[in-house]
Amino acid sequence: MKLTIDKASLLAGLQSVQNVVSVRSTLPILSNALLSAEEGGLVISATDLEVSVRSKVAGEIAKEGSTTIPVRRLSSIVRELPESTVELDVDEKDQASVTCGSSFFKIVGMAGEEFPPMPEADEGSFCYHLDQGVFREMLKKTSYAASTDETRYVLNGVLLSFKEGKLTMVATDGRRLALVESEVEFPAEAETNMILPSKAVNELQHVLADEGDLRIFAKDNQIIFEFGDIMVASKLIDGTYPNFRQVIPAQCEERVTVEREALLTALKRASLITADKASATKLTFENNNLVILTSTPDVGEARETIPIKYTGKSITVAFNPDYMMDPLKNLANDEIAVELTDNLSPGVIKCDIPFLYVLMPMRVD
Repeated sequence: MKLTIDKASLLAGLQSVQNVVSVRSTLPILSNALLSAEEGGLVISATDLEVSVRSKVAGEIAKEGSTTIPVRRLSSIVRELPESTVELDVDEKDQASVTCGSSFFKIVGMAGEEFPPMPEADEGSFCYHLDQGVFREMLKKTSYAASTDETRYVLNGVLLSFKEGKLTMVATDGRRLALVESEVEFPAEAETNMILPSKAVNELQHVLADEGDLRIFAKDNQIIFEFGDIMVASKLIDGTYPNFRQVIPAQCEERVTVEREALLTALKRASLITADKASATKLTFENNNLVILTSTPDVGEARETIPIKYTGKSITVAFNPDYMMDPLKNLANDEIAVELTDNLSPGVIKCDIPFLYVLMPMRVD
């Protein structure tokens, strides 16, 4: 196999696939990327057997063929090469020669035939069409709420619910829940629920663009995303996602509109006095004021006051400040609405898009 390729294009292709490569894989071949020189360019593939990524990069192919090369090493080398054309030449022993200007490297690879086959969409798959930027924003607005507790495996990802002409995306860890919706056209027989693992979620957020067509193929326990010159495939999490609708309060007694950035910066400052992730911050909504108080024994106390338009009953509720800040960091709205009933009922954050965030209060003395 032999080709010449632009250094920046090669680096971008390698970086789009290398995140899925496991550092501690028991199979040496999984530390490598499959490089296939074929008509039209170089196809770069990587997998950990759960999540797979493929990227196609334009290049001049002198001789077609394939090999596998340690992807992180190759990426590190290419990153340091001068901004020029890279020549890649692989011999019959899968030793790759990399030449760029006065730089030369030889890397020992493995045969391409040993690489696991990459998933492919087939005619039996349902296909959904979305905008890349819309889908990435939906992931951004929900994925932080997914559980990392391996004993609750079904929550270790994001629910994609294609129902009634819209995509509902949900993530929860049992203490908070994030939900966002977007209208999507698809036939009634394509209605389904799928749980996308967090690793696939992270990879998609890394490679999706701000705009452009995204095609999603789903069949059995496999989901494939195709966009531009990139394909991301993932196994789905087996299991039934809990009924998230039942944890969303049907109604709340008080609704307060707050400037998102002001609330976020105040919470950031107040959380500086917390001792650990289990610490709580008290929010007191009273006559045209929101008082944020963090008091930690043997550490100290922080108090912030934000002017708000509120004339309802005084409510003091304690939340985990990190959980309170997560949606605020990932929304772009100038204002958000906080809905409350009392100090023991869940709080709800909403904004002028189909988004809501349910947060369980903490008990404090």
